[in-house]
Amino acid sequence: MAAFFQILQIAGALGIFIYGMKLMSEGIQKAAGDKLRKILRGMTQNKSLGIFTGFLVTAMVQSSSATTVMVVSFVNAGLLTLAESIGVIMGANIGTTVTLWMIALLGKLQMQQVAIGLIGLSFPFIFAKKERTKFMAEFVLGFGILFIGLDFLKTAVPDIKSNPEILSFVQNFTDIEIPYASILLFIIFGTLLTLVVQSSSAATAITLTLLGQGWIPFELACAMVLGENIGTTITANIASSIANVHAKRAARFHFLFNILGVVWILIVFTPFTAAIEKMLDSSLFSKMASFLGENNLKIGLAMFHTFFNVINVLLLMWFTEYMAKWVVKMVPSVSDDDEEFKLTYIGTGLLSTPALSLENARKELDMFAKVVDKMGHSVFALFFEKQKNPQKLIDKVRKLEDVTDKLDIELTQYLAKVSEFDINLDTTLEIRDMLRISNDLERIGDIYYEMTKNFERLRKETDALPENAKSELEDIMRLTMHALKLMRQNLSHEKHNVPLKDIVNAEKAINKRRKAIFTNHFERLEKGIYAPKVGVLFIDFVNRSERIGDHCLNIHEAILGKSDLFEEYDKVEESDK
Repeated sequence: MAAFFQILQIAGALGIFIYGMKLMSEGIQKAAGDKLRKILRGMTQNKSLGIFTGFLVTAMVQSSSATTVMVVSFVNAGLLTLAESIGVIMGANIGTTVTLWMIALLGKLQMQQVAIGLIGLSFPFIFAKKERTKFMAEFVLGFGILFIGLDFLKTAVPDIKSNPEILSFVQNFTDIEIPYASILLFIIFGTLLTLVVQSSSAATAITLTLLGQGWIPFELACAMVLGENIGTTITANIASSIANVHAKRAARFHFLFNILGVVWILIVFTPFTAAIEKMLDSSLFSKMASFLGENNLKIGLAMFHTFFNVINVLLLMWFTEYMAKWVVKMVPSVSDDDEEFKLTYIGTGLLSTPALSLENARKELDMFAKVVDKMGHSVFALFFEKQKNPQKLIDKVRKLEDVTDKLDIELTQYLAKVSEFDINLDTTLEIRDMLRISNDLERIGDIYYEMTKNFERLRKETDALPENAKSELEDIMRLTMHALKLMRQNLSHEKHNVPLKDIVNAEKAINKRRKAIFTNHFERLEKGIYAPKVGVLFIDFVNRSERIGDHCLNIHEAILGKSDLFEEYDKVEESDK
């Protein structure tokens, strides 16, 4: 029974540590918000900058898994290429060493007292109205909880001196006669430990505790750290399992990079660890003994972790092109049918902050607009280009209409989940506008589908549209396609780059053409140029085209966060006079 409660204490201490790490990581990510995305996008111009970016972001969020999952999601969203992501992933491996140094160096201090002080200092600010202050308070609070968990973990794991019977059990695994067997076994153990706790930082904290309490020798603690380096790649690979081929390749690269690192370090493992132990016994460290105290081996483990990851990056960065080609072969492209429904950008699920999650949703809206635009070109070709098999084009539009329905549903559900975050008013308004855009895009898809149904009805009529009516219909549909093109361009633009004049002029041109067409239509009806039934279908095509223009205007209003663009345009014109 005593052993059972001791296991529960270890699990509880680990839970407090992981919760503190989670709170700390999420707090800094929320405080940084959109800046994290800009850092990742703006600092990946070359490999060296990418490595620095990966190091910086991982050191900030205190989680290499968070960085690599973020990178995989950005590759999936088309924000980063595979080549750009490589540098960030390598830098993340170096960034994760900061956690081990932090625990090893601060472990000597009476961190429980400091941690409680930090919690007391930050807790009142959790209720602050200013969001950045609130999120930074969460970061400091998480930092305090993390070290309380670490202190509990050290207390929960029994000291080997007080429990010598444990040594006999561990000895069975630490002194296997087969060369390298113990090392390989503890690499596997480190990998499995990271998979179980889903945090390399938590796994390294456990390793440090086991080392400090004398459960395992220094060499096997180093082996566990190597296993944790492999285990941390699994999270990103799981995240990429439902993503596109490029995201899968980024995740596979991370796995391959860490595996190759473990392979070369195993070749020189004994002299490498011996050199670090020799450094710990040097006169420099002897002079620092009063400060380091019993943390000497922990410092050595942090040194091993850092030296390994830095050397691994310096060694393998020259071979990344070959590794990239290798992962392309490992994850080959699969030609997907364009008409098959597939969420391209939000397939990896929610990211850790609303700002990052909304970036994926924006890219999905761009894809949604592309599908609608494709429907527009297909309907135009159906009406005005000779078709050997019109039914094939009609079926294509119908399939795409199903895609728009599903996209609207999935986007709505995704944005609803994002809204469950602790979000500010600006983010709430942005989600509302994105829902409006999705709904209007879905309505445009419905209109094009209805136009194909009426096209089939027109084909059954004995009277065809006269040439002047066809010319008028072609004019308004071209104007509608121009409005769609403008809308697609502006979806990916910042608000200040959206041309208000072009939007208003496009809508005015459609309305003006529709008015002129109505006048000519009634004249043709009076003269009996076409039958009333044909005339009804013709004017239905015109009205639906004009409604597509209205939906494009609605989308522009959502993009700009305005309720009436005509009124807004008049204000701008008035102020320019």
